[in-house]
Amino acid sequence: MTKTNHITIAKGKKVYFASDNHLGAPTMEASRPREKKFVAWLDEIKHDAAAIFLLGDLFDFWFEYKTVIPKGFTRTLGKLAEISDSGIPIHYFVGNHDLWMNGYFEEELGIPVHHKPEEFTFNDHSFFIGHGDGLGPGDKGYKRMKKVFTSPFFKGLFQWGHPDIGMRIAHYFSVKNKMISGDDDATFLGEENEWLAVYSRKKLEDKHRDFFVFGHRHLPLEIQLNENSKYFNLGDWIQYYTYGVFNGETFELKTY
Repeated sequence: MTKTNHITIAKGKKVYFASDNHLGAPTMEASRPREKKFVAWLDEIKHDAAAIFLLGDLFDFWFEYKTVIPKGFTRTLGKLAEISDSGIPIHYFVGNHDLWMNGYFEEELGIPVHHKPEEFTFNDHSFFIGHGDGLGPGDKGYKRMKKVFTSPFFKGLFQWGHPDIGMRIAHYFSVKNKMISGDDDATFLGEENEWLAVYSRKKLEDKHRDFFVFGHRHLPLEIQLNENSKYFNLGDWIQYYTYGVFNGETFELKTY
């Protein structure tokens, strides 16, 4: 049975959600203005945030070697550390571009990292939250690839290589391979065919949730699943600069 995490939202406070920044793509220099914009958003929301949820692919590629992490993203990591140190909880859900997190966020930033979807309640509202990759029908090629990427053998093999070589190879595939990057998915499929909405409706057969919140699709979406439940996709911080906010009663998508 899935564990439910409880967070109490005080009056005047909000829970914020964002995903799919892909910092480092297509180059570090090109993504720096987007990083600065995201950091400005974090600096703005920290004043009334009860919690912050980052739903994956913050980086276009992230791999934690035993003693090495990828170069760059100093402004983002510093701001997350500042907010976490102030007592505001931040939750991170790995995406398909940053599957290989292995303790750095927890140990250095005090941010719990989730490797699968989780259930939360904010006051008395129930949420099902995740990045969204590999869920629902179809996408069998990626699901097979994900099993390879997350296998101890693959991770061990990659770890033994020099980080400069590993990062160069990973960046190439992250940008070029559409099965990994998801660029081919960035078109609206219709409310009945959106596969994360299909997945959410299937989950409702077992248990009610008020809100399903995912990233991965790079499209800001709001779909009514039934009379009492909605699915939201957060969009991205590449084209849309959209985020989700829950004020204790209602969830809505906003643009920064």
